[in-house]
Amino acid sequence: MPTITTNDLKTGITLELDNGLFQVVEFQHVKPGKGGAFVRTKLRNVKSGNVFDRTFNAGIKIEQAIINREDMNFLYRDGDDYVFMNNDTYEQMHVAPVALGDATDYMIEGMTAQVAFFNGEIIGVEIAASVELTIAETEPGVQGDRVSGARKPATLETGKVVQVPLFIETGEKIRVDTRSGEYMTRV
Repeated sequence: MPTITTNDLKTGITLELDNGLFQVVEFQHVKPGKGGAFVRTKLRNVKSGNVFDRTFNAGIKIEQAIINREDMNFLYRDGDDYVFMNNDTYEQMHVAPVALGDATDYMIEGMTAQVAFFNGEIIGVEIAASVELTIAETEPGVQGDRVSGARKPATLETGKVVQVPLFIETGEKIRVDTRSGEYMTRV
């Protein structure tokens, strides 16, 4: 396990602290007029997603976690689990929905995702910032109903419900932002 000092902190690196794995969301070096310098950080718990503040004295040593990321193909669902295949070795693995988080709302068969591993255990899955999905069901748009910016609910092929403009109809493909869950454009 490589050891780094608080002076080497960068946004996005993962730390192994005494109570789990944490990703640095933001950090700030502070040098007050009196007393020693310190580093104020915002850390996100990799497993739970909770974000909290933590302060470290400047220059102390902390453990950096080595995270391996692999591109994998989502094949199908097997019960509750999601089955992925490594693009290089063709090895298949079952992933619990807990490790996927919100990505489950946007995953369709054949999609490529980046799976993050720590000590052989899956700690997270990242998908593209936007995905193209088909509308499985939505109310038809009413002729003459042209209120500017009006929205209606639409169910995607994955089961996720998003708000779309009135002109979108069942069977159309749309692009959805996976970070906010919002409609972007018709494809």
